Parts: sequence; structure tokens; C-alpha cells
Amino acid sequence: MAKYLVIVESPAKVKTIKKFLGSNYEVAASNGHVRDLPKSQLGIDVEHDFEPKYITIRGKGDILANLRKEVKKAEKIYLATDPDREGEAISWHLYFALKLEDKKVYRITFNEITKNAVKESLKNAREIDMNLVDAQQARRMLDRMVGYRISPLLWAKIKRGLSAGRVQSVALRIICDREAEIDAFIPEEYWSLDVQLKAKGEKQPIVAKYYGSKEEKKTVKTQEEMDKLLTSLKGAEYKVAEVKKGERVKKAPLPFTTSTLQQEASKVLNFSTQKTMRLAQQLYEGVDIKGEGTVGLITYLRTDSTRISDEARQMAHDYILNHYDASYLAEEAGEKKNGQKIQDAHEAIRPTDLNRMPIAVKEQLPRDLFRLYQLIWKRFLASRMSPAKYETTSVKIQAADSLFTMSASRMLFEGFMSVYVQEDEKEEENKLSGELTKDSVLEYLSADPKQHFTQPPAHYTEASLVRALEELGIGRPSTYAPTITTILGRRYITKENKNLYVTELGEVVNAMMLKAFPSIVDVNFTANMEALLDGIADGTVKWKTVVSNFYPDLEEAVKKAEKDLSEVKVADEVSDEKCDVCGRNMVIKYGPHGRFLACPGFPDCRNTKPYLEKIGVECPKCGKDIVLRKSKKGRKYFGCIDNPDCDFMVWQKPSQEKCPKCGALLLEKGNKLVCMNEKCGHVQPK
Repeated sequence: MAKYLVIVESPAKVKTIKKFLGSNYEVAASNGHVRDLPKSQLGIDVEHDFEPKYITIRGKGDILANLRKEVKKAEKIYLATDPDREGEAISWHLYFALKLEDKKVYRITFNEITKNAVKESLKNAREIDMNLVDAQQARRMLDRMVGYRISPLLWAKIKRGLSAGRVQSVALRIICDREAEIDAFIPEEYWSLDVQLKAKGEKQPIVAKYYGSKEEKKTVKTQEEMDKLLTSLKGAEYKVAEVKKGERVKKAPLPFTTSTLQQEASKVLNFSTQKTMRLAQQLYEGVDIKGEGTVGLITYLRTDSTRISDEARQMAHDYILNHYDASYLAEEAGEKKNGQKIQDAHEAIRPTDLNRMPIAVKEQLPRDLFRLYQLIWKRFLASRMSPAKYETTSVKIQAADSLFTMSASRMLFEGFMSVYVQEDEKEEENKLSGELTKDSVLEYLSADPKQHFTQPPAHYTEASLVRALEELGIGRPSTYAPTITTILGRRYITKENKNLYVTELGEVVNAMMLKAFPSIVDVNFTANMEALLDGIADGTVKWKTVVSNFYPDLEEAVKKAEKDLSEVKVADEVSDEKCDVCGRNMVIKYGPHGRFLACPGFPDCRNTKPYLEKIGVECPKCGKDIVLRKSKKGRKYFGCIDNPDCDFMVWQKPSQEKCPKCGALLLEKGNKLVCMNEKCGHVQPK
């Protein structure tokens, strides 16, 4: 009969760990959290030292009953929940939910689900780390306070069951700020000039780019300037003025953290952050491999450390020597250093065994699982390999009074790039087989002048938003995916071709949060709160101090907002639109997708219509009204009311003024009006 009980979070781990431990051990799963704050109330006693009120999560009664039976039979209980703050908190909740006060209870953690790691964890059993538990309790309570005190205000103001969150509200603000930057951006014209030249003895032509003059770099801003430049170059001799040779070293990338894995999987595999985390969880918990049974293929997936264990370092060293040679070994791989606190209890995300090559398990894994495993495997191996080396050639070419530049590179040693090439690696345009020497004359083939316009900042994608949240110190590895999933699910933002756009609903929620709760959506305030949570985990800050300092300011802001809301008194706005069914004037309401028209006679009359807000500007194509519309995914745009018969649409709001130069519509961009005709380029103050 089993003497020892090991409790893990996920049922997927049970079989694997049982296989490692043998007949003396029983392994059972808690299926995640077993206790939480109640859904029906705040669940925090603000009058009595902010004591949380935990209750058993609905549906977990049977799981706890079965676990209690196993506890009675066991001499020792090992709590083996995930190796992070949340896992520590789950172990602590299990301790109380299972009444383990009189039992021999130990906390064990392993970074990978392998025989060695699990057995080693039993040798290093410890007590529950209350600092980590308190850091998680504080996070949960801060999130609960924000959610439960602010969400009802959104409900009152915007008339529908919306929600606010401590991290999600900041993420929404970051996206809204970027959209405002893009909307206010005014493109500026500039020109580039590439010339195709042929060097003696070279089969392929080379492309040189216009730089300016010997003295300075110049920008060509208009077609007139470009025409003047081309005239000055007519019949000019293209002579090499300078040739510089050098060597460039490209360092191997660091192994994956949660954030970099989400970013790279998005760029390379087109996975959402949520999908990446779901697949990584499966790879961590275990996959059936022929001849081996269920095996954990990667280490723990929630980490912001790039550290690796001595065992992993040795494994990579041996693999590289066996499959390559000593020249491919990294001298000493670097580790991420920055000013932020890193939860360094974990390693980077890596394969548990490098000898389990992707090709060997390809047939036994679903396609997406294989692709993610291959990405992690290649990245880790590359991180332990030597840099790639290039020979670089940079050439300056004189033609009349103008200077052109050209660069080429040739790989001398591929190093880590024999395994892993990052998505943003660009191939060099020029390849030289021979030597270019100073004063050699090049044959002119053709010129390629091109008009360009400066581009606004890029819309956030899931990958770039994760990078921004990490750089700003907002949230932690485990929060990125759920945060993005939540604001997408609430329809505050929408995703089109990887890009994230704010919906009308998101704009309204963000505007209210900025007005009523500026500190909650303040990036620095939220990052500072993360630093305080790290302090709790270190044992340098008391968790109740953080919670008790946060709550009064929040409460004051909520009371002020409630007072302001009651003064505003949100009533349904009556429109000119008549109800087709009963003839009443329809009212404007908010729904999950934004505004719509509804009959005030509800429930007797349930008629609704899309709300098309006229902006007082005529369509330049057919003369009918331009209205504010929304795309299928909720993104705002301005189009003709006669759609689909008239296809006029623009993303920016048209002004009532016309362009004095060409008569086209002027569009509002920040505090400027810009002609919608790009070729005209007229700009004037609003």
C-alpha cells in the first residue's frame, strides 16, 4: 500500500510522475485552485486588517473529498504544485482545505517532469514559502479590489456588464495611446534613389543607394529635388572612392523566456499568445512517446529567467561536440541582464533532453505541438553555440558631386545559424564574388527613383504588446496571455491580420478609466505595484502594508467617480430614427459590440437597428451622408450611408472643410487637417 501521497495540479502529470516514483507513492491532482475569494462579494474584510475570506470553489467538493481519503492513508504528503507563486499559493490552500495541520507535509518543486528532476525534488523537500504565497495573495486581492469596485461603475456609465482589471486596463490604455499616435500621424514625403552598377568581372550587378555629398547626408524631399539630382548625374562617371573591409559577429540568441517564446511563436508560427501557452503546457506536462511512455518534453513554461542549470549546460556541450565540433561551442553564453527584478527560481524554457530531436518525435506529435517543440529545441541549442561571423565590405561611390553607398557581407562561419535563423534576419542585397578596389570605375546600368511617405508607428500585435508589457514591467509571464485574451473577449480590442485595433467600446471604457481612475491606468503606477509584489516575494515588504495602502486611495477615487456619475445621470439618448414597428423615437444604447438603436417600448416592442451616426459631411462619391460605421470585428471607420451601393470609406474622421488646393475632403489627424489625396499632401491647423 502506498505510504506517500504526491499532490500535483494537473491530471495530465499524474501518470508520468507515478511511473517515476513507483508503488510506495500515490499521485493525485487538485485540478488547479481549490479555494478562492467568493464571486458574489468583494471577499476582503477591509474593517479587520484586510483579511481575505476564502471559500471552496464550486465543483471542487468531490475532488477535495477524494484527496482527503488519500491523505488519511498517507504517512507523508508532498505538495508538488507548479514552481511559481501561484503554485505556492495552491499548495497553501490545499494545506488548509485538506486539514493537513497534524500531518507530515512537504513542498516540492521541479522545473521539468523527468525522473531525475522529480526524484531530486523529493531529496530537497521544504516548507511552504509564505513570502511567495503572500505575494500571490496580494496580487489576487489587488486585482479583486480593482475589478469589484470599478466594474459596477462601468456598468452604470456604459449600461452593460463590462469589467475593469488592474493589468487589463493598462494594456488597453497602451493600445489606445498607440492608436491615437497613429491617428495623429501626418506622413511626410521623401525620395530614395538606387542605382544599378556593374563591376568589372562581376556577373551580378550591384545596387548602390544615394547618400548625399562628401560632406553630409542629404534627404530628397520632393520630386523637383529628385529631378534636379537626376539631371546632375546625367553622364556622370561612377568611381569607387573608398572600400572598407571588416568583420561582423552575430551573437547567438538567449534561450526562451515566456515573453520571448510568445513573441517568436507569433512571428514564426502565427500562434496567438493563448495558443502558445496551451501547447507549451502540454509539452511540459507530458506527451506519449513510443517506447518511453508519457514524457515531459520541455521545462516549466512560465519564467522570465534565461538561466540554465549546470546539467543542461553539460547536455548541450556534449550534444554540440557529438554532432558538430569544438568550434561550434559557445565560449560562455550570456544571460539576460536588465534593471528589472527577474524571478530567477526557474530556468529558461528548454527541452528536457536535447537528444530527443524534433525529427525523432515528429510522427508522434500533432503538427502545431511539433512546430512549437522544434522552435524551443532549436533556440536552446543555438543559445549554447558560437556566434556567426561575417566579412563585411562597405563601399563609397562618387558620381559628380553625389555620394552613393553600398554594403555587402559574406558569411565566414555560420556558428549558431546552422541551427536557428531568427525571423527578422534579412538577406543582404549585394553579393560580391571578387574584389572592388579604390578608383575602379563601375558601369552605370539604371537608376530607380522612388517616392515614399514616412510611416506612423506600427499597430500593436500580440507579440509586440507582450514585449511592451515586459519592457514596462507590467504583469508577469503568467499574466500576458490571459490579459490579451480578456480584452479581446470583452471586445475592447479586435484583431485583424495580427494587428490589434481598439473598438468603439474600448475607446469609451479607456476614456472613462482615464478620467475617473488615472492612477489605475498609469503605466508607472502599475509597474511600481509589480515591484512591490516582488518585494513581498523576497520577504522585504509586508503584503498587508501594500494592500492597506492601496485600498483607501482606490475607495476615494470610486466615491468621487460615483458622485460625478450621479451628477451626470446617464440617460438613454433619444435619436431622430423612428421605430419601424411602433413609430416611437428610438434610443441609443450600448451593447457588447458598441452602440445600437433600440425601441424604448421594450419589452412590448423589441425592435433594434444598427446605430449610424451622421457626421454632417457629404460623401464625395454620391453626395449622401457619411456616417460612423464599424467593421465586422468592431473597428471604427467612416463610410457612405448608402453602402453597399457606394463604397466610399476612410479610417479618419472627415472634416466639413474641403482642401483649398485640390477640393478633396480634409481628414482630422490630431490637431491638424490633412488632405485625403496623398498626392496633394496639403496640411493645415484644425
